[in-house]
Amino acid sequence: MATPLSHTSPSPLRTVAVVGLGTMGTGITEVLTRAGREVVGIDISEATAAKAVATLETSTARAVVRGRLTEQEREDVLARFRTSTDLREAADADLVIEVAPESYDIKHQIFRALDDIVRPETILATGTNALSVTRLAADSARPERVLGLHFFNPAPAMKLVEVVSSVLTAPKAVAAVTDLAIELGKEPVAVGDRPGFVADGLLFGYLNQAAAMYEAKYASREDIDAAMRLGCGLPMGPLALLDLIGIDTARTVLEAMYAESHDRLHAPAPVLKQLSEAGLTGRKAGRGFYSYEAPGSATVVADALTPLAGPPETPGRAVRSVGVAGSGTMASGIAEVFAKAGYEVVLAARSEEKAGTAKARIGKSLARSVDKGRLTAEAAAQTLDRITAAGSYDAFADVDLAVEAVAEDLEVKQQLFAALDKVCKPGAVLATTTSSLPVVTCARATSRPEDVIGMHFFNPAPAMKLVEVVRTVLTADDVHSTVREVCVKIKKHAVDCGDRAGFIVNALLFPYLNNAIKMVQEHYASLDDIDAAMKLGGGYPMGPFELLDVVGLDVSLAIEKVLHREFRDPGLAPAPLLEHLVAAGCLGRKTGRGFREYARR
Repeated sequence: MATPLSHTSPSPLRTVAVVGLGTMGTGITEVLTRAGREVVGIDISEATAAKAVATLETSTARAVVRGRLTEQEREDVLARFRTSTDLREAADADLVIEVAPESYDIKHQIFRALDDIVRPETILATGTNALSVTRLAADSARPERVLGLHFFNPAPAMKLVEVVSSVLTAPKAVAAVTDLAIELGKEPVAVGDRPGFVADGLLFGYLNQAAAMYEAKYASREDIDAAMRLGCGLPMGPLALLDLIGIDTARTVLEAMYAESHDRLHAPAPVLKQLSEAGLTGRKAGRGFYSYEAPGSATVVADALTPLAGPPETPGRAVRSVGVAGSGTMASGIAEVFAKAGYEVVLAARSEEKAGTAKARIGKSLARSVDKGRLTAEAAAQTLDRITAAGSYDAFADVDLAVEAVAEDLEVKQQLFAALDKVCKPGAVLATTTSSLPVVTCARATSRPEDVIGMHFFNPAPAMKLVEVVRTVLTADDVHSTVREVCVKIKKHAVDCGDRAGFIVNALLFPYLNNAIKMVQEHYASLDDIDAAMKLGGGYPMGPFELLDVVGLDVSLAIEKVLHREFRDPGLAPAPLLEHLVAAGCLGRKTGRGFREYARR
């Protein structure tokens, strides 16, 4: 189980050998030398060792220019680093960190050789994120001195370090390495030995599902990546991240995870094998899911799969007025978005009172924007004037686009679409904002299913840039074009996807959240450690349990059930702990208690 770690005393680990001077080994070297450690970098390739020295020279020069190091400090850092191609240079090290390729054969060979070279008290750490630390330790002559020390890339910038113990590891070795990590300015988390540990254990399942989604041609690579960046606030989309990590590395990690879990979510998507075996391993090769300017470059260049810019082949329908059905937060947020963009908006609910309350909520939202200087008072007043509150859907008689944002209940939505079918004029586009229900079922409740499409906004609608545009097999081309054109006018980024459970974002997000719950359920890691690992190691704006409590555990459970029912994958079955919390009425922030407790407002 992961446990928070605290600093006890200065680390005695003053001299460190880093074996393997690739990107990660070089990054770890920089962290160590800048923290005052003497480092010998060892690599079988003289060219790789020379590149590591050059990289350190460049990065420290950049630090001087930015005022983070003085010229003297830079010279001291460089003086503390030397390289060799001979493993025997590790003889005097207090700690050896192995960062060789993810292969048992290579790592075993290194550890066996180190047994005959280093002092008895030297700690041997592996930087693996996929292989069993226990298996590596058991093959060593000093298993109690072997542990995992998993840095994240880029090592100088990323705060998280996972300290991995096997059943054989001595607590003193863990304590010494933990103290070192704290002195390096890192946030160490202690974890047990299982493939992927905490951060990668959650991250790689999600990346794998994104690769499978792309392989199934459900959505384009650009739309999958944009959806996760804009819908979840992630620093990179999953396919771009796979290219950065290395598709071959991801495949190795997933194979190790699947060997232990036998969970189909961890079985590497066939496209990962195809790309790996073709040598298309991502940025380092110059091509993976995307094409790059050159091997090692981060600059994406156009290729045969890059979407062409320009107007849609089929022109859309004219939209001047918009109807928004509903009185909740999402409905009022969507109405605000359309009114800000200059559309005349009818906001209709089941009663005049509900509609008036929803319009008043928009007024408060606009007033906050004025207070923050994002909107002038005049623009706010004009926006509010464009919204007409109505207590009946009959007010939608003349709208060009009707957007449904009522409760996430299929029967309620079907009844509403049947009503809209009778009220709305011929040619009006009818859109549902459902996040998990089948759009085609809403469409079939009308006599014009070709006019029905999904427009999944994200909450809060005025702030979130993403809209998932969901076509059914019956949606007309000009209806799709209309919604794409409208998204441009309301300054939202539209991504296309088909009509299946979860669309892009929820289909990738919720299995990840479910797997985090399983980790806690199995006592592998704590809520705090998992949240910290994903924020520090994955760059997530919120940890999974923070997010679950914000979304609502009941909402999360409903989406998990829909995904499980649609895809029939045992790995998607909701975690029992989630079901138990919902049954107990612990729904998250809205009830004051979910995975954590909150002060009542």
